[in-house]
Amino acid sequence: MSASEPDFVRVPVLRPNRRRLNGDAAKPPEPPERSMPLLREQRAALREETATGNRRAVQRQHALGKRTARERLGLLLDEDSFVEIGTYRRHQAQGLKMGGSRPYTDGVITGSGTVDGRQVFVYAQDFTIFGGSLGAAHAAKIHRLMDLALEAGAPLIGLNDSGGARIQEGVGALDGYGGIFHRSVQASGVIPQISVVLGPCAGGAAYSPALADVTFMVWDTAQLYLTGPDVVEAVTGERVTHAELGGAEVHGTHSGVATFVHEDEESCLADVRHLLSLLPSNNLEPPPAAEERGATTDERPRLAEIVPVEAGKPYDMRAVVAEIVDDGDFLEFHTEWARNVVCLLARVDGEVVGVVGNQPIVLAGVLDADAAQKAARFVRFCDAFGIPLVTLVDVPGFLPGADQERAGVIRHGAKLLYAYCEATVPRVQVIIRKAYGGAYIVMDSHSIGGDLSLAWPTNEIAVMGAEGAVNVIFRKELAAAADPDGLRAELVAEYTEQLAHPYHAAERGFVDDVIDPAQTRAAVARGLVMLRDKRTAPPRRKHGNIPL
Repeated sequence: MSASEPDFVRVPVLRPNRRRLNGDAAKPPEPPERSMPLLREQRAALREETATGNRRAVQRQHALGKRTARERLGLLLDEDSFVEIGTYRRHQAQGLKMGGSRPYTDGVITGSGTVDGRQVFVYAQDFTIFGGSLGAAHAAKIHRLMDLALEAGAPLIGLNDSGGARIQEGVGALDGYGGIFHRSVQASGVIPQISVVLGPCAGGAAYSPALADVTFMVWDTAQLYLTGPDVVEAVTGERVTHAELGGAEVHGTHSGVATFVHEDEESCLADVRHLLSLLPSNNLEPPPAAEERGATTDERPRLAEIVPVEAGKPYDMRAVVAEIVDDGDFLEFHTEWARNVVCLLARVDGEVVGVVGNQPIVLAGVLDADAAQKAARFVRFCDAFGIPLVTLVDVPGFLPGADQERAGVIRHGAKLLYAYCEATVPRVQVIIRKAYGGAYIVMDSHSIGGDLSLAWPTNEIAVMGAEGAVNVIFRKELAAAADPDGLRAELVAEYTEQLAHPYHAAERGFVDDVIDPAQTRAAVARGLVMLRDKRTAPPRRKHGNIPL
């Protein structure tokens, strides 16, 4: 097994030979008669408990607009595909009101099912049992499920609705969380890990979504925080609601923890299914392909209408994306966080691609600390699961200012630089209009390993814009000139002619081709076909040291 392969190994299932005895198929022996009443009694108790749970608790869930754990599994998985494991598991704690209450499942339902016929492993925390809190038995069920998912090479989905660590079990509950976190890191980059927050996730429970590849949250009902409002008030004196502290708006817009935010559980779980349709089951499989769409010869003249020639005029980069990808259909990550860059999954000629693009309608598309983090995380996600990258560039530079420097724009910008430099998947860059300074380098230029660079005839690749460059280079001459505005216009025209014309970079090999905007979809599709069998061997090392 090579160093790049995961720990799981597929083992063929050996099925026993079936033989006929005296013309009849062999039948398994019947259970001893004395065991049948016990079996029936146990199953009847289990059916009653799992079907109804604590009826009052179920009613409270529904009153809050929340579904039960089993109802959620019914929405997520293909009909009748769920196979439950660990159903009879119960806690072994005594005292502190625990000994007299030992419900089956211990507050988490674990098992495997299918989504569009493809296997996934899933756990769903049950808030109707101990508030979904995690104890030793609860954690052990999740540990086993995670081990099975990694061994089978199938996605892992967690439906989170938990009050956090079970206080009555003390350090045993904390140890359980540690086991989950360790397994999550071991599975990172091997199988997709999707966390869906459908209720409270407090304390240690908050780190599972943070470690996942993708995190979903639901408005109004989902909360994600390390310490609740009561603790915050006791320690800091600050009064804050659950939503203000860790609601979907907080993590979808400000912190960037939530990748997707939805209005209700139904649309949320439907989007989980859609995401899975774009992801491979593991890092050794290619993303699922759809039928070819003739993209290599597809012209899109509307692209020239969407993008103004003037470098300072805004437009929506998502409109450009819609013309390049199949059917204009894409799944955008972090739509409300760091909106000056767009990150999305889509298909080009049936093949899944990840698209990163500057967004001119927000902060003119500059890169800042948040945008760099968002894009870096997405680039590494795509690279981990073999998803080719298409980078659409229209960037005036990094956002200047003392606030950005204090926010660590250098360190966070280095994350994006590192992510692209490390990526080994096929990488196609398209320069739409301007690409200035260090931001040009960071946005997957040839110099950091981009495979194919295409540019529109309107492209300008330079250290900075012509007027800014002239103001720096000819500062003294402009200050002494009788007509500084006239001289400036002259010098700007000269600078543009020498350094900022569309073919300057192509003549020097930094751009592979200058294309008609209408040919963008076709050129990207042809480039991806050309790079489909790309193989790159990374250097031998334990791991790099990304500037976290």
